[in-house]
Amino acid sequence: MNPLNTINGTIIAGVVLAVVIGLVTFDTRLNEISLLVWLHVAAGVVWIGMLYYFNFVQVPALAAAAKDQGGPGGAGISKYVAPRALLWFRWGAVATWITGALILERTNLFVDAFTLGLRANAAGNALLIGVGAWLGTIMLFNVWVLIWPNQKKVLGLVEATADQIAKARRVAFLASRTNTVLSIPMLMSMVGYGHGAFII
Repeated sequence: MNPLNTINGTIIAGVVLAVVIGLVTFDTRLNEISLLVWLHVAAGVVWIGMLYYFNFVQVPALAAAAKDQGGPGGAGISKYVAPRALLWFRWGAVATWITGALILERTNLFVDAFTLGLRANAAGNALLIGVGAWLGTIMLFNVWVLIWPNQKKVLGLVEATADQIAKARRVAFLASRTNTVLSIPMLMSMVGYGHGAFII
């Protein structure tokens, strides 16, 4: 059986390959923080990858499909692609936030980060990682409180009037664009923290 024939097989093959590479190239002791960082980055790639897919590909494609008189329209995307993409998007957001919070907790940075380093004796880079943590938290809120409930109306997963759908489409769109804006300094904060500076 070829693992590449299914998404689960593909993911498992990737994890097994990563573990083998880790065992061959690194110390064989399990490092909890490194494992959490790896999971955090992987979940973040899913979350932000989906965010960018929606904003750079799907929204413009659906707008073009709506203008294409006599074309195939966007029903296939709305019915088959969007619900699946939103599933990965919203749970990727949760996994990213939880693994990030666990990293902060395990490295004794949770309180310092979420107080933006304003506590006495706070860690030196607490402000930088705190900015990233707060931006990620705002983005997670937007996913679950603004984007997902409104997308359910847009996609017809919950009953809504035409006016409610139009409003829901706008709210979800603006929340998604806000997350795209926030993702840029959030990523810079996260990477900058790991390298000791905001911009290197």
